[in-house]
Amino acid sequence: MTSSAAARRAQPAATGRPWYVPVANEEAVFKAAHRQGLSIVLKGPTGCGKTRFVAAMAHELGRPLITVACHDDLTTADLVGRFLLRGGDTEWVDGPLTRAVREGAICYLDEVVEARQDTTVVLHPLADHRRELPIERLGITVPAAPGFGLVASYNPGYQSVLKDLKDSTRQRMVAIEFGFPAPEVEQRIVAREAGVDESTAAMLVRLGAAIRRLQTGGLREVSSTRVLVAAGRLIAEGLDPREAAVAAVAGPLTDDPAITRGLIEMIDVYLETPAG
Repeated sequence: MTSSAAARRAQPAATGRPWYVPVANEEAVFKAAHRQGLSIVLKGPTGCGKTRFVAAMAHELGRPLITVACHDDLTTADLVGRFLLRGGDTEWVDGPLTRAVREGAICYLDEVVEARQDTTVVLHPLADHRRELPIERLGITVPAAPGFGLVASYNPGYQSVLKDLKDSTRQRMVAIEFGFPAPEVEQRIVAREAGVDESTAAMLVRLGAAIRRLQTGGLREVSSTRVLVAAGRLIAEGLDPREAAVAAVAGPLTDDPAITRGLIEMIDVYLETPAG
């Protein structure tokens, strides 16, 4: 994957701050770390709002946001840049990380542990007091422009022994822990994001909480706020709650027939189909 395909670039939204409901002191910690030029790692389950949080913080700080979706094949060149042949000439093209360093943007590395460790080592001189990016192929070192911020995220519950941040990387970053919101907050989020009424949102949140309490090794992930919102959006389109939850909650969480049956039984208990 090329650097252009690996990154999505956006300016701060002119229409206002992306909607995010704080659940603890994460906004204060993020802003303080950014003012001090400290790099940040967001730790928490999939679908709990980490990406939306970064977008909201970038908007509040008035910084462009460059997002990189990390994966197994992500190379240092994908992040930093490479020489490309154009019209018979060879020219250097900055990668998303280099663009962020030069422009003073926030570079967000989503699910950073999915990238190879030999790739993430390039972050070290940016994440510590040096705040600079060596580009070996050009023989230069680029200092971070004012406003640059390095933010990474990952899901500690999903990682394996082979997919973890190096200790030398961890200790260069300020950690912010994320979890699922309190039920009343999550209900508010589901109602707003899915466009459903409070009673429907509450019903979905109760289902989500019940699934999170399950003690089974068959589920690698539990029901995130994201899947509850997806179910709510299907309900808003006219599907009955059971159909919506089977499609948006049970289906994405497992391929195991026995576990699927168990989830559907829970859906039948917690969700009501409107009469008539």
